[in-house]
Amino acid sequence: MSILHKAKDYVEILFKDRLSSVYFYHNFIHTTYTVNKAEEILRNTPVSKEDQEKVLLALWFHDTGYIECAQNHEERGVQILTDFLKEENYPETYIEDVSKLILATKITYEPQNLLEKIVKDADCSHFASHDYNDISDALRKEWELTNVRCFSNEEWNAGNLDMLKNRHHYYTDYAMENWNPLKNKNIKKIEKKLEKDEDKKEDKDKKDNSESKKESKEAKSDRSVDTLFRVTLNNHTRLSDIADSKANILLSVNAIIISVCLSVLVPKLDTPKNAHLIIPSFVLLLSSVLTIIFAILSTKPNVTKTSFTAQDISDRKVNLLFFGNFQQMMFNDYHDAMKDLIKDRDYIYDSMVKDLYFLGKVLDRKYKLLSVTYQIFMAGIIISVLSFAYAFLSL
Repeated sequence: MSILHKAKDYVEILFKDRLSSVYFYHNFIHTTYTVNKAEEILRNTPVSKEDQEKVLLALWFHDTGYIECAQNHEERGVQILTDFLKEENYPETYIEDVSKLILATKITYEPQNLLEKIVKDADCSHFASHDYNDISDALRKEWELTNVRCFSNEEWNAGNLDMLKNRHHYYTDYAMENWNPLKNKNIKKIEKKLEKDEDKKEDKDKKDNSESKKESKEAKSDRSVDTLFRVTLNNHTRLSDIADSKANILLSVNAIIISVCLSVLVPKLDTPKNAHLIIPSFVLLLSSVLTIIFAILSTKPNVTKTSFTAQDISDRKVNLLFFGNFQQMMFNDYHDAMKDLIKDRDYIYDSMVKDLYFLGKVLDRKYKLLSVTYQIFMAGIIISVLSFAYAFLSL
């Protein structure tokens, strides 16, 4: 396994086990996104293989310091990286180079060389993302939950506009050419939001002050809840995609192993001189088959269907947002029930909470099966290699 694959697995487990759930932005999803964007720059920029590895290692570890504290997280990330690379027997000079790249991600730091420019641009690549609004909302929610600061819509939009328009710019040629146009589109969207907020502010000034304050608080609360559900559901979906991709990798690898064994190894076992290879071959095939079975189980859809009555729908005991429930309803009944749901925000939130809960149950089952699959695959490979070694040595 390459050092980059080891770093990815290490950081993924570190965030899963130790990162607080309040970090809606600075998490493994953001880290993976920055690494992918760095790879995009590196594919279009002449950089040596060793320097590419340094850039990607720095980005895998640049936010790991958040497992302890947001303040000075870059320095803590450097320490985590140093411990990791020392265990991999990397020299001090190499570790120092990667550490400098992590420190270059500080928001106030001005990059001094090409590698620092690539790291800086990748860390700020979301400024040119089509999903910038959702990403920005995730950061806003994170700051609210970590008591950094709570922002009004006008304050938040003004701060984002100032950051994108005045305080930030891309450094690499590739980012300036390909990302600046998308960033400028996001700037225009924020400017339009500020114009709308200004118009709304003028309308609100005509109303009673007490009523305006009440409506403002309710709106903020609703937006926070909406952002919470949207970001959480998005995170759950991405985690499910990650699990499925891992299972597909195991399926492909073991299908190749079985195919090679059946076509090359098994036909030669009927000769007496190869009799010593029968048991090792059987062990290898058995481990591959078991791995495929558990990989299929981890990706196998598990749709639960619940029986309910019309009274259950009236009493709002049925989650109408899950297709396993409403697929057995007539359209007119479903249409009327959905109209009642849309009118009641508490009913909507209750349904979404159920969706989140049962989606989490599915993810828990999927990751448990995936963990067992990896253990079977690893154990099978080790036992097979040892069996073949013993078979040859015992001749």
